Amino acid sequence: MLLSVKEQLRPEEMVEDPWSLRAARAGLETEEYCRTAEELDRKQVIGRFATFLEHVRAKTDDGPVTKYNGLFHWTVPSGMEIRAGAECGRHICMTHCYWRTGGDVFGGAQIMGVVHGLEKDAVLEHKAAIDRHLEASGIPILHTAVFWGERSEIKPSEISPELYRKWMEEVKKAPVLQ
Repeated sequence: MLLSVKEQLRPEEMVEDPWSLRAARAGLETEEYCRTAEELDRKQVIGRFATFLEHVRAKTDDGPVTKYNGLFHWTVPSGMEIRAGAECGRHICMTHCYWRTGGDVFGGAQIMGVVHGLEKDAVLEHKAAIDRHLEASGIPILHTAVFWGERSEIKPSEISPELYRKWMEEVKKAPVLQ
């Protein structure tokens, strides 16, 4: 059940109610499937749901897909997280934006987002524009930072040792960006 809830949506599941399709595949009624998924979420074993765009390729005919991967962090006043996340996430340059407690090591950051680009200055200009937008929207930024990643990659769920082993084998075969 847990793997079913966490696996990526397939193209044919891009419908208004993907959970009915998953429930049927699992041999469950939709209500039971959703009730079980909600219970797993309450137990905090699901983790997070996310959608990722493909943005890892060594290169295309025109050159690399991306070179700079900026992970942006913001700390905003308590109670403003949802509003701040919505304002950050509305920027089309972001490939991911989410609310997650980063803890003290990340300056108490609650909002995180990722922007990829071929030019570092362009990625930083996007960050500055989002900062200005938050301030103009009346959302104070208590702390902010940018972390840079060499590669953008999606790691599989930690709940399936079999899927992890398969992913490790694929990573060993993958070309390395130069």
